[in-house]
Order: sequence, then structure tokens, then C-alpha cells
Amino acid sequence: MKPLAGQGTGPLVLVAGAYSVDLVFRNLAGPVAFGSEVWAQALGMVPGGAFTLAMGLRRLGRAVVWAADFGSDVFSQETLAAARAEGLDERGFRHHVQPVRNVTVVLTNPQDRAMIAYEDPVTPRPLEELIATYRPAVVMLPYLQYGPEVSTALDVAARHGTQVFMDCQDYAGHLGMPDVHKVLSQVQVFAPNETEALRITGAASVEEALDVLADLVPTVVIKRGSNGAVAAENGQCAIQASLPVRVVDTTGAGDCFNVGFLHQRLEGGSLTECLAAGVACGAAATTGAGSSAALNEAGLKMWLSRLVP
Repeated sequence: MKPLAGQGTGPLVLVAGAYSVDLVFRNLAGPVAFGSEVWAQALGMVPGGAFTLAMGLRRLGRAVVWAADFGSDVFSQETLAAARAEGLDERGFRHHVQPVRNVTVVLTNPQDRAMIAYEDPVTPRPLEELIATYRPAVVMLPYLQYGPEVSTALDVAARHGTQVFMDCQDYAGHLGMPDVHKVLSQVQVFAPNETEALRITGAASVEEALDVLADLVPTVVIKRGSNGAVAAENGQCAIQASLPVRVVDTTGAGDCFNVGFLHQRLEGGSLTECLAAGVACGAAATTGAGSSAALNEAGLKMWLSRLVP
């Protein structure tokens, strides 16, 4: 399916996942505990969740369709307005008369963060249907999904020649579960962070986790925050250090990393080049609240010039 005029070029990317509005409380005066009140020095309200993936790809000039649900609530409307301001293709949007709230309260300091999330239940469009409808070159899945329905959808993706890029997020599941093992054998790129990679594999080190996952997934990327990232593909390994930045908020940095990595991959970049683009986009994202500092094409070139392999 071709993108609409003015909405990106190149292979179509389908982002399948819910929006989230992030209420980001930054620079807390002390630890949070029941029975106490803690003041933050700053507050931001920014759209996040799968919005970050779609918006980030759009800023880099990619053709993207985002399959998402919006309701009558203020959070849906704020995200919808932001999506329109970014010029996102709306073919994948569904609108509901009831609230479809998806809110994450983020408590963040430069060193760490904690999150509290809530979402109204809504049945998303089946992944199999979305892939068959849009015939994308790539489908991006924001979190670890598994089970018979997911496996069937990924079989449909394979028949259409659609590559699957899957993040992990903090979702339960490990390689000891047959459904998880099967789904990961069906994806082309798997991009957990360090903590997730260790949990899902049961490995004692990042290096071991990378080896375990690389035996199952063609391209494995492990995000390591301020320590950069490592990746493996076809027996080749790559390491990319990050660079010093003044961290404002780490929310959305992992999603922005994914955007940069995929963007460079669609450009035909090597594993090393893809990893550098991912780290650049992830690092840049930490300099603003939520995903507000996601890079455009000119910004990515500038940040890449600052990276040392």
C-alpha cells in the first residue's frame, strides 16, 4: 500500500500498538513512598507509547501507518492532535464514542525512573488483519507478544514478505515458554533492553543473552541505556557506545532507539550503522521530556557526527 502524498517515502512501516499519554514528573525532591508527599521540579505531559514509534519514523521521512484506538477522553484527543500535528497517516486510526484512556505517570530523575500505568480495555484490530490489509514492508510491535494468534499473524507476515521488528518492554515471558520461543523464531529483529534480555533468557551476562537470542532471531539488539547498545546478526557482532548528554528524561528513549535502528536498516545500512543510528536517536531523546526531542533527518546526521564507534 502506498503512503498518502506528503506522508513519507520508501517501504511502508506498520506500527501496531496503543498510544499512551505520559505525565512526567521530573527531578523529585526525595523518594516516593505511601503516606508521604514528594514535590517534583518539573512536569510534562507528552504523548507516548506506540505514538513515539510512528512519530519518530515520520520525522525521519518514513512512510508509516499507525494502527491505534482513540476515544472521547482528553488523553485520546491530546494524542490525536499531536499525531495530526506531526502529519501522521490516519488510515489506521479507529475512533470510539467511549473513553479509551491510556495513561502512564512517570516519576523520573536523571539516574532512574518509576512508572504507574492505566488503560481502558479496548479490543485492538487483529494483527493478522492489519498485516493483510496494509501489506507493510515492516511491522513494528512495541512489546513482547506471543501465543497462537500472534504466531498465525506472523505466518501471514512471512507470506507477504513483511519483516517483524519486536521490542520487549516489561511484559512477562521467557524462552522457557514454548509460545515465546516460537514467536521469537518468527521475528526478524528483536530489541530488548539489558534487563529484559537477561530476564527472558535467564542469562548471567549481556554477552550470554546476546548469544542465546542470536541462535533464535536473525537480528538481536540489546539496548544498554547510557552504555550504548550491542547487536548480533549473521554471526557478526557490533558494539556502539553512547555519548555524554544532559539527561532531562529517559522516557521514550528506547522507542526512539528502535526508530533510528529501523530507519537506517531501511536505508540499507550495515549492522554497525544501524546501531549507531539507534544510539544517536535514543541519546537525543533523553534531552527532552518524553519523546519530544525525537530527531528529524538533519538532527540524526548531526548526532551521528558526534558518535565515536
